[in-house]
Order: sequence, then structure tokens, then C-alpha cells
Amino acid sequence: MAQVTVTIDGKAYRMACEEGQEDHLTSLATDFDRYVTHLKAQFGEIGDLRITVMAGIMVMDELSDIKRRVAALEHEMVGLRAGREEVMNVVDHREAQVVEVLDELTQHINGITRKLTARAAPEARPGN
Repeated sequence: MAQVTVTIDGKAYRMACEEGQEDHLTSLATDFDRYVTHLKAQFGEIGDLRITVMAGIMVMDELSDIKRRVAALEHEMVGLRAGREEVMNVVDHREAQVVEVLDELTQHINGITRKLTARAAPEARPGN
């Protein structure tokens, strides 16, 4: 385990983390320190524990909002996927219809070609 020293509200805290996560933990501590600093500037010295609890609640409020937004986006994504699936089914059906019409048209053209070839064939024989 790696060890990192972070500073929150001017106090150093030694913390353990997984190898390679040192920068991430330092960044998280820096972000949390911004909350504490903001609250201290807003409310003054009201006690370290109270400031820390208030900062924690602010972070949890933001997390709650983000979770709600992610859930809404996931719900929207499910709807979009269902809509996409419906559109793809319509496209597949239309493609099948086009193939069917093209097949009928090809058969009709082949029939006309056979008739024309049959009419032209007697004229092409010698002696006619």
C-alpha cells in the first residue's frame, strides 16, 4: 500500500491508498479542502468537526444530484435504445419490401425479355 500525506484545512493527514492512486487521492483531498475553505470563509471559525460535517454533507448533496442525473440519463438511454430498435425493425421491414418488389420487377423484366427473345428468334432464322 502506498502512503500519501494530504492537507485539509491546513492540517496534514497521512493516508494509505493503492499503488498508483496517490495522485487521485491527493486530488480528492484538494477538492474536499476547497469545500472546507469555502465554508470557513462563509461561516468563520465554527469548529473543525462542524465544518467537516458541513463539507461532507455538501459533497453528499452533489453526489445525490449526480446520481439522480445519471439515473435520468440511463432511463433516457433505455428509451433511445428502444426507439432505435423500433426504427431498425421498420427499416428491416422496408428493406424486405424493397427486395420483394425488386424480385417481382426482375421476374417481370425477365418475362418481357423471354417474350421479346421468342418473337425475335423466328425472325432471326434463315429463310424468313
